[in-house]
Formats: sequence, C-alpha cells, structure tokens
Amino acid sequence: MSKARLLVVDDERGVRALCSDVLRRAGYEVETADSAEQALARAQAFDPDLVLTDINMPKMDGIELCKRLRERNPDQIVVLITGYPSIENAVAGMKEGAVDYVTKPFTPDEMRLVVSRALAERDLRDENEQLRRDLRGKHGFETILGSSAALRRVSETARKVARSDTTVLIQGESGTGKELFARAIHVHSDRAARPFVAVNCGSLVGTLLESELFGHVKGAFTGAHANKVGLVSAADRGTLLLDEIGELSPEMQPKLLRLLQEGEVKPVGGVETHSVDVRVIAATNRDLKAEVDAGRFREDLYYRLNVITLDLPPLRERPDDIPLLVAQFLERCAIKARKQIDGITDAGLDYLAQQSWPGNVRELQNVVERAVILASGAVIDVGDLNGDPGTTLAAAPAARVPSAAPYLFENLPLDEVERRHIEHVMRKVGGQKSKAADILGINRTTLWKKLRRYEEDGAPIDTGGDDEDDS
Repeated sequence: MSKARLLVVDDERGVRALCSDVLRRAGYEVETADSAEQALARAQAFDPDLVLTDINMPKMDGIELCKRLRERNPDQIVVLITGYPSIENAVAGMKEGAVDYVTKPFTPDEMRLVVSRALAERDLRDENEQLRRDLRGKHGFETILGSSAALRRVSETARKVARSDTTVLIQGESGTGKELFARAIHVHSDRAARPFVAVNCGSLVGTLLESELFGHVKGAFTGAHANKVGLVSAADRGTLLLDEIGELSPEMQPKLLRLLQEGEVKPVGGVETHSVDVRVIAATNRDLKAEVDAGRFREDLYYRLNVITLDLPPLRERPDDIPLLVAQFLERCAIKARKQIDGITDAGLDYLAQQSWPGNVRELQNVVERAVILASGAVIDVGDLNGDPGTTLAAAPAARVPSAAPYLFENLPLDEVERRHIEHVMRKVGGQKSKAADILGINRTTLWKKLRRYEEDGAPIDTGGDDEDDS
C-alpha cells in the first residue's frame, strides 16, 4: 500500500519543518509550501491526499486556499492550523470544507492524531462510495431491464425521489418488480450503506406482526422469553420496505401511523417509546384508494404513505421490453442450468409477445427458466416455451400485440441482442443520439461509447439518420 501524500502549508519555516519531520516519521510522504499561492501550484503536481495549512498567511489565507483547492477537487481533504484566538476562523474554514483543525501550540501526538483521523474518515468515505457502486451494480436502476416509455417514466420519477427521505408508495400487480424498485431507490439514496429491511405485512397477523415490526419485551406474551429488537429498529438509518401494505390489519394501521408521524416505536409489552430514523417504502398490489373508500384502510395512513406514488406498468402494457428481459433470463438460467443456450427463435419471441402475462415479469422468468431446463437444443422455440415440443406459432393464442422484436434473430448472444436493440431504437428516432439515450435509459456518453465500440468491432450500427448535435 502506497504512502499517503501530505502537503504542509505555512509561512513559518519552523512550523513547516516540525510538521514535515513528525509526519515523515509517521510514514507519510510530505511536501511543503511557504504560501497559499505556492501550495496551489504544488497541489496540482503533487496531488496530495491531505493538505495541512495554516490559516493566517499573507496575501491568501488558509480559508481561501481551502476554498480554491476544493473548487478544483471537491474530495480534497484539508486540515487547518490555527492559534487559540482564531478558533472562529477555524469554524469558518470548516464551512468551506475543511474536515478538522489543530491549534497552536500542538504536540507531535496531536498532529499525528488529527492527520490519521482525517485520512481514516477519507478511507471510510471511499469505502462507502465503493459499497454504493457495488450495490448499484447489483440492485440499481440499471438492473431493471426495459426501455418502454411506461417503464421509463416510472424509473425517472424513482431516480428523482431516491436521494430524498420522502415516503414512497409503489403500486403494481404481482410480479411487476415492486421490490426491485424499492431496492434501487435505497441503493441510490444517501442511506445505501445502511440496512435495507423488507417486511411482508401479509405473512403475519396480530401480535406476531407487531412483535416482528416493533420488537417485544420479555414476558410480553407466551413464548417471549427475552427482549427482541424489531425490524423497524434493525432498519434504523436505513430503508424499511413494507410489502403488501394493503394486508395490514385495522389494529396495526394506527401503530404504523405513529411510526410515520412521530418516528417512534414501542415494543409489545413495553411502556417506553424510542426514536428511529427510517425511510419507509410501501408496496401493494391493491388499489389503496379503493380500500380507503371501502373502509378497510385508514385514510390518514393512506395520505401519509401516498407522498410519492409509483404505478408500475404490467408487462402486457410494455411488450417492447420482452426481448431484453428474455435475453437476460436466458443468460442467467443457462448458467444456472449449466446448459449451452445460444438464443431464441423469432417465433418464440412472437409467441411470448402474444401472452397476457397475469404474473408479469416473474411469470415470464419462470417460463424462460422452464424452457431452458426442458429444451433439447441450443435455441429456444415455441414448443420449449409452452411445454409442447413441435408446437408452431399457429397454435398460440389468437389475440396479438405488435411484434416485440423485429430486430432480434435466432442464435444470438446477449451482447448482440443489446446491439440490435440499440440499433432498433436509433432507427426509430432517426439517429438522434440524445433521444435514443433517453429511451434506452442511459446517458449520452455511454451510448456514444457503445456506438464507437461497435464501429471498432466491425459491426457499426445503421442509425437511419444523423444527429446534428454530435460534436
């Protein structure tokens, strides 16, 4: 592991010498500067992990230096050196982004401590950011496949609310991906490094659900042999997903309302409440407004939950997403089944596009998984999908939707599916990359890189037009 690089800035030679000697002995790589102006030049070449600067210097003081450094690099760590009469200046420097300060006169131990603490905070921040990136790779919006307008609108709203602490209500039929959206909101939020806890409100009733959510004290009921921490407390500073919220009993609804209003929970059998900091996401396949009108769901709780509502479209309303979903499921299921699956026929995709999918994406995944397991060849066809080898498309249901995949052909790997999907979208928008990127749900730079890669691989995309804003 390389040494951390430190830049010491002070107009007093003695202070610079003391700091550099102490910090070099502590194992750091140290450079010095005798002014803020010199420090700016050194920082550009040296790229320090941490800048330790005096506040009181001629021409440009340490606070202004901190501001300039962080304008160049918002992640730059700055620690201030100040005298006892100048604590107010140190506080002002913290407002400009300094992470800590040390007061003169300081001991070598104090100097080492403040530097190691600042670098440890930097490492923790970097670890948290890496964790966020890893989580986004597994559970982010990028993992929700589909470029249909209906799904894109929901994704755009979800991205906007992710960084807030606003309560979100996700409504949609079973299998539309409500938990996927909840997890994506969590990992794109500032709570990503904290727990994501999912509770199925329909799986338990009465005291059992209350105990599961809020915990209980010893002796609260038969079998309560010890105190138990509830899932709400386990999600403290994180996100709590209340799945199937429409199944919540009338007795539990006011207790959940108290959590949302007061941020407090009381364990079953307990007498004291305690505060929790959780972001609540609720999900349901019911029409909660209709439940309110029928008197089965509290109106005040409904309005507490219904701050932002995401209505997930059923799969039958977005058939253009089926090819990408199928390609992804084929790849996953083939690996799981340890089989060589090269693709799916056009007839097979056409058959899938004709189904009504009452179980939505989850049902589609199950159908593809079954087809992979039962398939006798390397290319999935209609008979593999409906469990009747030899079946032709003519035997499929009569009701049709527009073909889901005019750009997808037999025996194609996932990369080629993606390339043809991008080509299809590009043709639809006449080669306008900005519009295509918006429809595909990726940024314009990512699309440009993919197009460039296809050209380099000898498989350029026929865009069907020119994007005048390409420069």
